[in-house]
Amino acid sequence: MLNHDASIIIAEVGCNHKGDMEIAHEMIKVAAQFCKVDIVKFQKRNPKELLTSEEYRSPHPNPANAYGETYGEHREFLELTLDQHRQLKDWCEEWKVVYSSSVWDMTSAREIASLKPQLIKIPSACNLKFDMLGYLCGEYGGQVHISLGMTTHQEEEKIIAFFEKNSRSKDLIIYSCTSGYPVSFEDICLSEITRLKDTYGDHVNSIGFSGHHLGIAADIAALTLGADWFERHFTLDRTWKGTDHAASLEPDGMRKLARDLRNIRNALRRKQKEILDVEDVQRKKLKRL
Repeated sequence: MLNHDASIIIAEVGCNHKGDMEIAHEMIKVAAQFCKVDIVKFQKRNPKELLTSEEYRSPHPNPANAYGETYGEHREFLELTLDQHRQLKDWCEEWKVVYSSSVWDMTSAREIASLKPQLIKIPSACNLKFDMLGYLCGEYGGQVHISLGMTTHQEEEKIIAFFEKNSRSKDLIIYSCTSGYPVSFEDICLSEITRLKDTYGDHVNSIGFSGHHLGIAADIAALTLGADWFERHFTLDRTWKGTDHAASLEPDGMRKLARDLRNIRNALRRKQKEILDVEDVQRKKLKRL
């Protein structure tokens, strides 16, 4: 089980496995053993349900990143089956890390909920799909995590009220997020964490930070502002083909992020007594009275 008194780090594999289960397995192992994250998260979509027929038949907006002739074919190529997600969950358990997945449509929500993960993520793009949110509130017993990128304050209020109405707000974690890939520093808007904490801190379980920026400095600042959950895209190689790789952390970056978040979390405390034990020797040696 996750330690909710600690900073919790999520390595968002998403579709960075390139549709290859061997790569997905390697990413789980590296994230768990080398990076020492808490959660490895994937994505589940039903492209024919999620996309309009026009979107499905259209070319990928960036052909260099395409894995198919059309955007629909591209999405189908990267999609993993429910049985493959079951295998991912088994591998996560084998490597002692928590499995999770984002869900983008009702079919995917039902499928991933059937695996009974500890948490399911709703991406910013889908946080107003109240039919899907309602299904999870009623049929899924774990935590629901929701990113609030490209979401108005009025829409935020509607989401929180929906979970309160369904008596599930205490299982809800909301994430400050800017939906861009990658996001410049001036668009990270870290003070949104403070606003969310002040506005909804008593209504939801916790506040998270989902970043698509470069480097790891902003995540440390997010910790000092009150975020408890930290989600970053993860890849084995930022030069690989695909939209998300450029805004992802490679293994050493993810390892340093997990290390630094935990160390800074431990440092963010007041002295338990006026003169700490570590100071006592120095006080006797150096203090001038």
